[in-house]
Amino acid sequence: MPAIVQNGSVTETVSEAHGPQPFAHLGVPNAALYREVLLAFARAKERFIVHLRPEDVAAELRRENDEQLAQALQKLVEWGNLRADADTGRVTTVEDFHRRRFLFQLTAAGHAAEQAIAFYEEAIGRRGALQSVALADIADQLAALSALAGAADPDPAKAHLLLLTLAERFSSLADNAQAFMSSLRRAIDFSDGDVQGFIAYKERLIDYIDRFIADLANSGARIAALLDELEARGHERLLVLAARREAADAVPEGADAAEARARAEADALASWRNRWRGLRDWFVSAGTGRPSQARLLRQAAVTAIKQLIDTVGMLNERRSGRSDRSADFRALARWFAEAPDEAAMHRLWRAAFGLTSARHLTVTADTLAAEGTNPPWAEAPPVRISPQLRRTGSYERRGRPNRVQDRSEARRLLREHAEREAAETAAARARLRTDGPTLLSELGVLDPRTFRLFLALLGDALAARLPGDTEVKTVTGDGSMEVRLSLVPDGGLVRVVTEDGVLTGPEHLIEITDLAEVS
Repeated sequence: MPAIVQNGSVTETVSEAHGPQPFAHLGVPNAALYREVLLAFARAKERFIVHLRPEDVAAELRRENDEQLAQALQKLVEWGNLRADADTGRVTTVEDFHRRRFLFQLTAAGHAAEQAIAFYEEAIGRRGALQSVALADIADQLAALSALAGAADPDPAKAHLLLLTLAERFSSLADNAQAFMSSLRRAIDFSDGDVQGFIAYKERLIDYIDRFIADLANSGARIAALLDELEARGHERLLVLAARREAADAVPEGADAAEARARAEADALASWRNRWRGLRDWFVSAGTGRPSQARLLRQAAVTAIKQLIDTVGMLNERRSGRSDRSADFRALARWFAEAPDEAAMHRLWRAAFGLTSARHLTVTADTLAAEGTNPPWAEAPPVRISPQLRRTGSYERRGRPNRVQDRSEARRLLREHAEREAAETAAARARLRTDGPTLLSELGVLDPRTFRLFLALLGDALAARLPGDTEVKTVTGDGSMEVRLSLVPDGGLVRVVTEDGVLTGPEHLIEITDLAEVS
């Protein structure tokens, strides 16, 4: 039990009821100072220095040996991290003996806590690596074990050392690969920053992963073959030798030392068998149902390369001027903020999203009559809907269902409307159909329906014409009409008269064929 000698009496510093609390310093206000003090003791222990005086701690921390440091040492003694022993080596007088002088050292609990904290910080900050060298070392160790297994009387010490080295390299490979793949997602995610540096880093990372994939494919196949060869030669015998050698150092328990040794040998053999199974599962696939961990790692690395390439491609597109959807919405938000008035905001809204009133929800004679005039939505007759629909988004009500409405009249109106549109479209097609090449100036006066169809045909033809071409031939999107358009040299400007106005443009020869009628 840690104790402090003060004025000739012994003062207990750790309560027997609670025991040591070596992690208590992590959640107190001066946690940073406590961590610095304990790290100083941990570094001193690495230099094989057991005891430190307060002035030694102050020199290690490069600070004054003040009252705050003395209180920190005292609290660490109370929590069980440190042990304080009376420093009698420098006592020369009675006054020195009664003065508080202590030598401090890490307790077993404090040392274990420091190791646990160091392991935690290392695991949290670990980035991992893809170790191609470890693959080669594992293959070399397996080859040496295979040669040893072929001997009539294998050397137990050599077999044990080879298995220990193999287990250490394999554990390092698996842990580092897992840590690397876990941190790779954070590397793929990109936030705005130095684009050039990001792309250069991604290129190096892709080369690094690609090189490991090639090494894993080559070395993985060799390791799998060596595992099969070693098992055929009797790897179990080597595992037994290693377990027996480890059990030789087991501490005897009770009166029966032979029984304790046999139990230790069985535990060690079970541990080695488990490690061997993990090694085999990592490199050898168990049929199609369970691929090996090496294959899964290779697939994850290939997927990561694809994601990295996609990210770099997205950045290159952004740098070349092409914007993504998020950039478009941000630009649109700026335009809304810079709009001079509400009317400009409404025009911008209609141009960006094309949202208009949904007059098709209910078809009545009033809505059909209003369609011809195409009034603004604010001036159009209202479409009355159920308050239940507006409140809940559903027509359904609890209880007795609504009576089925007779919509035969609405269907008749829609049918008549569709037939009228089809007749007008057929008349426009017949009006535009030509018996051969015709000048645009000879088309005559076009009604609105015919003119809209003519504009659609003219737009398809002009869109299909390449720069520098004077003649083009194309078919409409629905495949119903074919258009031939040829520029007339020195033809001047032509005026196409319509009921809505006059269309002006260069003179062309146009030939329109109704493919539906031809077929």
